[in-house]
Amino acid sequence: MKLGPFTFNFPELAGSTGDWGVLLPLAAGYIVVCGLEPAGFLFVIGLANLLTGLIFRLPLSIEPMKVLAIVAIAQAWSPSMIYSAAFAMGGLWLFFAFSGLMQWVARITPDPVVIGIQVSLGIILIIKAMEMLSSWWILGIICILIILLMRKSKVAPAALVLMIMGGIIIWSTGEFQFSRLSLTVPPLTQFYWQDVWDSLVRAGFAQIPLTAANAVIATSVLIKGYWPQQQVQPRDLALSMGCINLASSFLGGIPLCHGAGGLAGKHYFGARTGGANIMEGIIFILMGLFIASSLADLFLIFPEAIIGAMLFMVGGELIKSVKGTAPDWQLFPLLITVLLSVFMNMAYGFLAGIVVYYSLKRCWNK
Repeated sequence: MKLGPFTFNFPELAGSTGDWGVLLPLAAGYIVVCGLEPAGFLFVIGLANLLTGLIFRLPLSIEPMKVLAIVAIAQAWSPSMIYSAAFAMGGLWLFFAFSGLMQWVARITPDPVVIGIQVSLGIILIIKAMEMLSSWWILGIICILIILLMRKSKVAPAALVLMIMGGIIIWSTGEFQFSRLSLTVPPLTQFYWQDVWDSLVRAGFAQIPLTAANAVIATSVLIKGYWPQQQVQPRDLALSMGCINLASSFLGGIPLCHGAGGLAGKHYFGARTGGANIMEGIIFILMGLFIASSLADLFLIFPEAIIGAMLFMVGGELIKSVKGTAPDWQLFPLLITVLLSVFMNMAYGFLAGIVVYYSLKRCWNK
């Protein structure tokens, strides 16, 4: 069914699950380790998807900010710290959007660094995928074959088939039972203002370059490649993340961002319009309102090999999407960006790639 610029069909619904490989593992960590209430978390994810689908009319990814998520889970942050981090990120990205700083960062970031970030993200996803596939190799290989055979199917899209397969596996083990449906309204949340600065020092400042590189610049470039007629400027993405995170901090959510990897995943599995986000948003909102209490356990026991297969194929697609040629000397900043991003931190790779690029460019032009 097509309604104006939105399409609602099985491929769009399948594509809406394309960023779940990033979302599900981190969601489980936030809920189980940090004690985050699932109702608010799911409601915010749903609301963000719904609104971005309506506004941008594209299947933009809504996913956790990775540096903040990893540190928060590793250090078992309190819910107050998580809400504070979302508030801090919201304020910072609104500042970047309205000050013009985001446009300046996008303008000075050279193509080899953007390409390096995309390649790095693909490699990181594949490494994570291999780790998850190792939990059940046979199932993982079967899932990869299903993706290759059914990814473009309009009757039984691969991502939906894999989600149903995971549900059947869980049901067959008898380890999971849904509790009764009950309405849970996400409460307005509060946090300690001193936690805002603490969250920035612990992980927030390290998150900024990564978000600028992946969620803003690389995502903008990827949109231009997939939908040349619908360019989205870096400022628009920064503004979107600012609003999403401010709302998230008061509705029980987490620090959220867009992402090139998630966008590539949605596109790979069939999403082409904002209809994918609208459907995904409605699904998450309904889950948050009615079955939130059951989902923390579900996240923990969903077969990792299925998510790993999805991540593996998305990582390969992200690397494959890099096109174009460049002078030989530009390969060095690209390589530096990839090496530091993969083996250290994407923020280090981003900054080092820019420094090396302009240093070599200055020498090259002499």
